[in-house]
Amino acid sequence: MFDSFSIYFAGDLFNHKDLVGNLLLSESIEKFSSGRFVCIVPQHLEQSTSRSIEIRNNDLREIVKADLILLNFDGTELDSGTVIEFLFSKALDIPAVILRSDFRAAGDQERGDPWNLMCSGYPRTRTLSINAMSWYQEEWRKGGLTSAIIERFYEKLSKKINAEFDLVLKEPSIYSNEKILSNVYEWAIHFPGNGFEDLFKKDELKTLILEKQKRGSVLI
Repeated sequence: MFDSFSIYFAGDLFNHKDLVGNLLLSESIEKFSSGRFVCIVPQHLEQSTSRSIEIRNNDLREIVKADLILLNFDGTELDSGTVIEFLFSKALDIPAVILRSDFRAAGDQERGDPWNLMCSGYPRTRTLSINAMSWYQEEWRKGGLTSAIIERFYEKLSKKINAEFDLVLKEPSIYSNEKILSNVYEWAIHFPGNGFEDLFKKDELKTLILEKQKRGSVLI
């Protein structure tokens, strides 16, 4: 028996394509990892009728608790909320996998990632860039029901992502000891303000760090 790793799934969730795509990919990641990787999908936490600071706080809390983070970096401009979640996770040294399925060129880098260079170069971060159009057409040409096309597409994608999770988990923490990491987590729950620190009980951060060490998402 193994402990499951929790994955915070960061990305757009503002239209039917985002919502359904997020759901299909998150379920496929869990299925093809045999339950080893389990996604926390913010659209299952959001309240569409009220856009308030509580939503931000709840999402940031899930990042603090997560073992890893998966970030959707599609679009000619990255989603601003996703960028904030990425930087917050990097301050906590949470292992990250960036997924770009958009085949369009974007950003300001002459050579390198197809997005703003300020979002590149961080430790314990791996990047998976694919051409979703090409992958889709390849599966569509094989024929079959729509459900079969979707299954093949997401099986291929989720297995690639799961392999990146395994690789990034092997990278050691940038923080040299537990005391430094504990101080970083303590800072992280205070700097957002607006009641964020009130979401954590006394000694909860210590327990979180110990559990992450046990599962292997924190390597010191």
